[in-house]
Amino acid sequence: MSFIELERLLDRELAVEDNIDLIRLPLSYGGKKFVLYAVDGFIKDEAWTQIQRELSHLHENFTLDHLLQSAIPYVEITTEKDPSLAMDAVLAGQALLLVEDESKMILLDTRTYPVRSPEEPDTERVVRGARDGFVETFMFNLALIRRRVRDKSLRTNYLQIGKRSKTDVCLVYMEGIASDELVEEVRSRLKQIDVDGLPMADKTLEEYVFGHFYHPYPLVRYTERPDVCASHLFEGHIVIVVDGSPSVILAPATFWHHLQHAEEFRQKPVIGSGMRLIRMLAVWMSIFLLPIWFTLVSVEGLLPDALSFIGINELGEIPLILQFIFAEIGVEMLRMAAIHTPSALATALGLVAAILIGEVAVEVGLFSYEVVLYVAIVSIGSFATSSYELSLANRYVRQFLLLSVAFFQLPGLIIGTTMVVILLVYTKSLNAPYLWPFLPFSYKAFKSIVFRSPIPLLKRRPSIVKPIDQTR
Repeated sequence: MSFIELERLLDRELAVEDNIDLIRLPLSYGGKKFVLYAVDGFIKDEAWTQIQRELSHLHENFTLDHLLQSAIPYVEITTEKDPSLAMDAVLAGQALLLVEDESKMILLDTRTYPVRSPEEPDTERVVRGARDGFVETFMFNLALIRRRVRDKSLRTNYLQIGKRSKTDVCLVYMEGIASDELVEEVRSRLKQIDVDGLPMADKTLEEYVFGHFYHPYPLVRYTERPDVCASHLFEGHIVIVVDGSPSVILAPATFWHHLQHAEEFRQKPVIGSGMRLIRMLAVWMSIFLLPIWFTLVSVEGLLPDALSFIGINELGEIPLILQFIFAEIGVEMLRMAAIHTPSALATALGLVAAILIGEVAVEVGLFSYEVVLYVAIVSIGSFATSSYELSLANRYVRQFLLLSVAFFQLPGLIIGTTMVVILLVYTKSLNAPYLWPFLPFSYKAFKSIVFRSPIPLLKRRPSIVKPIDQTR
């Protein structure tokens, strides 16, 4: 294809005349014509000013090799013959340079992205520790990981997913530690994705790769902390980084992974163990406290005399189950409102919800004091859950158990709990049992899950990921 034909093809396919953000710049150096194609906003002005300054010194009869090796002072420079691949590169942010009488096109990765500073993520704050977090820019996130894993065995396999979005995706793992079978399984699932784009980034990707669309519990763990990501890489986990998302996917993940928090590892083992036990207690309370209390006060004779003080004094004007449903809906509405409320107004929102709505609802008989108390306790338990996805799943499980008790009383609680346990027992994340090391049981692994073990005593990697090198 001649230079003019190639130029016309790119002008037509890129629709240069119809896109204000596409740059098409005709140039002339060394007696030959050049044409530059780039996306405005991605191109580095300083880099191209220097490149053009160097190209102005070209002599006639220069060769492509001389252009690549001597004339253009840039590191990330390649050639491409396929116009389709070249156009994809331009739309991804690279600069394309056509040279008269040359069959190969020159691609220069001079792109730069709008990026915010790597601040500490709000959902994974620690008192002591690193304050950097992932951002929405793909390469920045890889750099944050590489900063903590300076090992030649770290692999960052690049893929593009989405026929139209061409979203950058990276499969990150430690070769020689991560299971080859696990890596190939994830890579195969990523390559099988056939879709226009990934509008919700990593969440859309998760649904394609891990399935279980109607399963309430999260099958992967998300993190916005590079140090958490690095610790999972050293254990043998797989990390998936998606451009446009400030969080990365960690897989496989068990139920217990969602109960861990970086703060536990920033304190002494005894303190960290205490924090972990309190967090686990909060999680179990967020699931079972309301259904158990509802069962005790609903079934006559079930509440012991020694615990009669936890019973209900004034029932209120509506049945208990409706009070629970209204309270759960109210808490959910408050959570949604808090997300969309500017931080400057968050305090006012809390006062309105706690004082005006809560107090007045009790006074008019809509809620009883006990319902407000126990709903507040389970809400605190939900907020104490380190995984946001797990807290949402537990909330819906709690509502399911409440309805089971309302219809079937004590048998409903037993049957409902059994159904939830069976669901978790048969759940797998990349063929890894979701309740491991509780089911199947492993004493040493379960001990390290319940109590925060000292790092020097952790000699072996978790067997659930089937690491090649099992010793740390």
